[in-house]
Amino acid sequence: MVKAAILEKPGNGLVIGEVELGEPAPHEVLIDTKACGLCHSDLHFIDGAYPHALPAIPGHEAAGVVRAVGSEVKTVKPGDHVVSCLSAFCGHCEFCVTGRMFLCLGADTRRPADAPVRITRNGDEMVNQMLNLSAFSEQMLIHEHACVAIDKDMPLDRAALIGCAVTTGAGTIFNAANLTPGETVVVIGCGGVGLAAINAAKIAGAGMVIAADPLEEKRELAKVLGATHTVDALAPDAAKQIISMTKGGVHYAIEAVGRQASADLAVASLRRGGTAIILGMMPLDCKVGLGAMDLLSGKKLQGAIMGENHFPVDLPRLVDFYMRGLLDLDTIIAERIPLEDINKGFDRMREGHSARSVIVFD
Repeated sequence: MVKAAILEKPGNGLVIGEVELGEPAPHEVLIDTKACGLCHSDLHFIDGAYPHALPAIPGHEAAGVVRAVGSEVKTVKPGDHVVSCLSAFCGHCEFCVTGRMFLCLGADTRRPADAPVRITRNGDEMVNQMLNLSAFSEQMLIHEHACVAIDKDMPLDRAALIGCAVTTGAGTIFNAANLTPGETVVVIGCGGVGLAAINAAKIAGAGMVIAADPLEEKRELAKVLGATHTVDALAPDAAKQIISMTKGGVHYAIEAVGRQASADLAVASLRRGGTAIILGMMPLDCKVGLGAMDLLSGKKLQGAIMGENHFPVDLPRLVDFYMRGLLDLDTIIAERIPLEDINKGFDRMREGHSARSVIVFD
């Protein structure tokens, strides 16, 4: 039995309880979770903005140590330090074989309907696994294609952030934008994902990196991560300020909040031929669009789920960036908390004043 934070009813927070994990199937890995970041995506499910089968264990931004592996696992072994990733891939669908594994629906990475479930409580009650991971737990039982081994010298509390925030934010710069040195970027929203995008834009050699956020303390934090300029995202002339300082608008506008207004600001900040990339999980009824003149100006709008990552390759590289002093993960972490304080951590997230909270397991 292991402790986990369980979502039983949206809007009521998480309940700390005990669950039981099964034995690893042939392609599965049992991991002792060492750290897990609190992500705004989890909050969407916890508060009921996005539906999910319940009860369930959220959490998807994690790092840990492999305890056991199934008989056919080839990618990791017991004792390996790993980072998990929700982009579990099958390896043989259309998206995988055309190099877009981040779009894989991962059907073969979940247990068949007639197989025993991975997580139970109270004897035989099924606990749903969220995003193939359920990392708000002392252990995870996942498919081998949902984790990757990393350098054992990498601190696991910082490695956890790479599993989502950094993969999404930095991956958007490196993969989706494929930024050319000298191009300009605005990042709207300076939470964990936005700060990672800002840091990656600096690494990639962006000519100007603008951080747009309503809170001054987050704009100041963005400067530490590499922002060259800042803008109050709620200022009525925010788009005009961005267009003025870039002499025509940015090449890339990254939306990292999940709000209609921030997506609209991203589109409004573009130069001719620029691209707006929407990362945030917006309310399901939101729509973002380009006007006729935007289209005639060659502007583009796209999503970039999980930073369009190729995580078995990208994550070890991001670890290497941290180890070489290029990627700043220390600044992104606002606090380290025990599992029992998880609801307090999400309360602070709702207030919007801090960057990333990380659960650290003993």
